[in-house]
Amino acid sequence: MTAITSDSEQEMPASRQSYWRSEEHLRRVRRRHAADRRLQAYGIAAIALAVGLLGVLVSSLVATGAQGFLQTDLRLEVRIDPAEIDAEDPSRGDYRQLLMNSLDALLPGERPPGEQRKLRDLLSNGAQFQLRDEVVDDPGLIGQTLEITIPVSDPFDQLAKGTVLRETPEAQRRVSDQQIAWFDGLVEQGVVSTGFNWALFISPDSRFPELAGLAGALVGSFFALLVCFLLSFPIGIAAAVYLEEFAPKNRWTDLIEVNINNLAAVPSVVFGLLGLAVFLNFFGLPRSVPLVGGMVLALMTLPTIIISTRAALKAVPPSIREAALGVGASRQQVVLHHVLPLALPGIMTGTIIGLAQALGETAPLLLIGMNAFITSPPGGLTDAATALPTQIFIWADSPERGFTALTAAGILVLLGFLILMNAVAVFLRQRFERKW
Repeated sequence: MTAITSDSEQEMPASRQSYWRSEEHLRRVRRRHAADRRLQAYGIAAIALAVGLLGVLVSSLVATGAQGFLQTDLRLEVRIDPAEIDAEDPSRGDYRQLLMNSLDALLPGERPPGEQRKLRDLLSNGAQFQLRDEVVDDPGLIGQTLEITIPVSDPFDQLAKGTVLRETPEAQRRVSDQQIAWFDGLVEQGVVSTGFNWALFISPDSRFPELAGLAGALVGSFFALLVCFLLSFPIGIAAAVYLEEFAPKNRWTDLIEVNINNLAAVPSVVFGLLGLAVFLNFFGLPRSVPLVGGMVLALMTLPTIIISTRAALKAVPPSIREAALGVGASRQQVVLHHVLPLALPGIMTGTIIGLAQALGETAPLLLIGMNAFITSPPGGLTDAATALPTQIFIWADSPERGFTALTAAGILVLLGFLILMNAVAVFLRQRFERKW
């Protein structure tokens, strides 16, 4: 059989043909192919390692934070004894004693004062205030029997979840054997239940883990992001449109562009220091308020919005501008009526990603004081507040064991919001993006 060769091979000198078919050349080709396969293997290994580490992180957060989404409650039938309550001012009364009377009815027996104090430790420190609020809201309950569900204290919540082990020696446990026996007696009577911890979302912060929640932090983050959006969105778009469409190309605009790109890489703590020096020390704005927090986050978000907006404007084909100019539109009309609407999906994507980054920032908010202990959600932009990242930071620094699960649960809530915001950005991008 005669080998078929191409015209280029026929024109190639014999020495070159022998080189391409030599053993040395084939050996080099094999080495290149082996190097390519090693590079692919390294890339796959790096991706697998990253995914594995991410899986370990998420699984550890879920394993720890799952307990933060659960709460152990105690159901009691409490008689609102008129002898213990001031009928004219229901907020004054010995509500703790009313709860203890109901608890004594479930666990009858004579107990010395020391054991009585240990029995009282089963109840959360906020249980008496919960009962007080029920009576204050409805004074007609005085003299009647009220069924109320209250959280147990943190040690017994941990006992019910299995964090506190019964096999641990009594001297190394926060609960005694007698207290465990009382708790088991309540479980046998069916008055103890473990359900979803709604207080995590509807209650403000507290020094007691069984009462602490993220309500104040959620509202504070909402107000801070609202201020951040109202400032950074119009300013960022206006700056990007001017730089991309109207600004002359000279040394000054080049200097501005370089500084904007550099600001996008500046550590967030620098913006916190700037906010501390300018907004708090120079202008004298109040500390720990969402207004200042939103202004600091807006400074940090502006470079991201400007860069993403300019990229979206560049993606609009020049033919759109030329066609609009050809039918008599002015430069402003071209930008506002044609270019900007077509670039809006990319602009919204960059804005949402910038806000998601701002939502997860902790350092700038710590520097302006948004890590105070706030026991009620803020009612406005100038009320003291915390944010989700700073609330997680506060809980992580708390010594009580119950805050460990709450910290992981707060991180999962924050991750959920970040994933949701990024998913919205991807959806908007896919839904409204134009292909040219």
